[in-house]
Amino acid sequence: MIPSQRVILAAGLAILLIITAASIGLDLKSRADTAWTNHAVEVLKKISDLRLLVRRAESAARGYELYRSQTFNDEFATARAQIAPSLGDLKRAVRDNPDQVALVEATEPLIKRRIDIAAEAMRLRADRDEAGIAALQGKAEGRGLMETVTSNLDRLTADEEELLAARAADSRRTGIVLLGIDVAGVVLILLLVGLLLRETGRARVALQSTLHETKAANEALEAAVAERTAHLVTAHDELRLSVNVLQSTFHSMAEAVLVIDEKGEVLLSNPAAERTLVHRTGMNLQTMRERATVVTKEDGTVLNFDELPSARVLRGEEFDEHEIVILPNSGSPTRHLVVSGRPMRDGQGAISGAVLVYHDATASRETERQLHQSQKLDAIGKLTGGVAHDFNNMLTVISGNTETLVSELKEQPEPQRVAKLILEAADRCAELIQHLLAFARKQPLRPRNVEINAALTDIAKLLRPTLGEQIQIETALEQGAVTSHIDPSRLTNAVLNMAINARDAMPGGGKLLLETHKVELDEAYAQANPGVVPGPYVMVAVSDTGTGMSKEIQEQAFEPFFTTKEVGKGSGLGLSMVYGFVRQSGGHIKIYSELGHGTTIKLYLPPGQGEMEAAGPVAAPSGGGVETIFVVEDDNLVRTFVTAQLESLGYKTIAAADSRAALALVDRGAAFDLLFTDIVIPGGMSGRELAEVITKRRPGLKVLFTSGYTDDAVVQQGKLGEGVRLLTKPYRRNQLADMIRLALNGGSADAAAS
Repeated sequence: MIPSQRVILAAGLAILLIITAASIGLDLKSRADTAWTNHAVEVLKKISDLRLLVRRAESAARGYELYRSQTFNDEFATARAQIAPSLGDLKRAVRDNPDQVALVEATEPLIKRRIDIAAEAMRLRADRDEAGIAALQGKAEGRGLMETVTSNLDRLTADEEELLAARAADSRRTGIVLLGIDVAGVVLILLLVGLLLRETGRARVALQSTLHETKAANEALEAAVAERTAHLVTAHDELRLSVNVLQSTFHSMAEAVLVIDEKGEVLLSNPAAERTLVHRTGMNLQTMRERATVVTKEDGTVLNFDELPSARVLRGEEFDEHEIVILPNSGSPTRHLVVSGRPMRDGQGAISGAVLVYHDATASRETERQLHQSQKLDAIGKLTGGVAHDFNNMLTVISGNTETLVSELKEQPEPQRVAKLILEAADRCAELIQHLLAFARKQPLRPRNVEINAALTDIAKLLRPTLGEQIQIETALEQGAVTSHIDPSRLTNAVLNMAINARDAMPGGGKLLLETHKVELDEAYAQANPGVVPGPYVMVAVSDTGTGMSKEIQEQAFEPFFTTKEVGKGSGLGLSMVYGFVRQSGGHIKIYSELGHGTTIKLYLPPGQGEMEAAGPVAAPSGGGVETIFVVEDDNLVRTFVTAQLESLGYKTIAAADSRAALALVDRGAAFDLLFTDIVIPGGMSGRELAEVITKRRPGLKVLFTSGYTDDAVVQQGKLGEGVRLLTKPYRRNQLADMIRLALNGGSADAAAS
């Protein structure tokens, strides 16, 4: 090997080692930057949570002062109890920053003092101590404390946002340096390969010239030529090894690399470029441009050819981390690419080509989109569940009294017809509220171990007359027992809703496939799908051969009231209910669809534990009775309606508006056979706590709960407690009669009406 070749090889290996060491170091720094960025985001969230709790406590205190409702008192107590743990979490999160720790510790007594003042104001308001209230308000201490607390939290937020911005900028700079090193390394390696090839060619020419000029002395120089040839063979072997190392490095890069000439012809590409871009050596970027549309990430503006990264770098521009979105004309999935580019120049400085490095960011962008969608659905769910309690109280009175009115207007057809219309509208409102509660994951569930294959077989029999003869129903069920811990009635409703959607997507007929499988969702799947807990699941899939959904429709499919059907042909709550049921059951739902090729919706349900549980027998209800019912209901209209309905059924009634009045009646020896209590009542304790106190004094007492909102004491993680009987609002007269009779007779809690 000649000296120049050795120098080139040594330089190539040295560059390779330097690039590798720099890449490893920058990669470690990038991971550290990401961890610190995530820490800053977490601290900001904890500050926001603390701020929200303080505002909730203050809002509840003001609400109590205005309306004196126990609901606000309970909400204040809940927020007050959560503030101390939230402060502790925040102090632990900022323990690495002494200034922030000092600011949090200075804020903590201010918050506690502000909450104590609010609690004192509520106590004075409850005692009707107007003088005390005036004295407290005259100090005006609470407003000043709140302003100081808000200012301190704003300072914490501003400090952490400044840290977040600095860490994010540091992370971006690290990425830019890493890409720059990769691009520079590729260019230098390619130049060294060219120099090696040129030096090898020169050596061969020199050897041939020497052989021709020394023909006469061939015998004398034969040994020298043989030695020279041996050196060349060794040099070629070493060169081949070096080229192989360089090629292996180039081909194993995760980023797609294109080397193009000034006309846009691809001179060199690695396998990642062929996988990611479908670009390979010999192709022209102008031709490949016709296969896809390129748009900007920010606003989706279509880029002209002159605005593409390849055209920009051939004009002499240098850039890093320029993100573009590729929309293939073939209908393949959209891809997000982060591009860096550097021009190549000849000896005179003219642009002779360019090097483009592409990083595929599609997976990370999809994860960001799914996280945003999940957060949006959670926010809608919280808003939806918040109005249910009072709305269902009103519907109980409206539907119950209208039902009585319909019965009493038998001799007056026209007024009776109007009353029936009111009753139908109230029923539709009640159904709508129940659908929204299902989406909000606040419906009472009665889960048990269900054999999924048997359940789907029964559902398929139910679907055949519902879907019609033009829909062919098939099943593909996992062999053996497949058990899931769910509410079977909600599963039936979910599959029925999906099947009806599938039927509407196949107006000309088609095939509906029901599948079951035992699956394991791993960490990688959980990271790509926010909210998923890795582990075993039972998958139930409903597939159709219908029109399919676009990506935009899939992103909105679970939102309440979103529908693609004509007005009057769909409420837009079917898939919302399915989403709420699956999430409330501890599962996961996923849509796979393609326009013109049908849709598959997969439900990942929690597996069953223990033995199968049989549904309890439902006792036959009767119309009324002669027992005494103790009604505890804070809403005056509902209380009046319920007692009137029970008395019309033959029962005797006593009533109380809160837990304090109810306990007073019990202490005076009031006799009754059944306690019928709302869950959310004033008086210092909930309906569940009241029932526990009374049953300790009167063992064996039968209890029936009622509520218009299931996020309360009788529901644990969306599931009814063992043995709890619940009549959800709104309810009709016959439902009230049946549940009262079932409770008195000791009937199964599974008979709860809704």
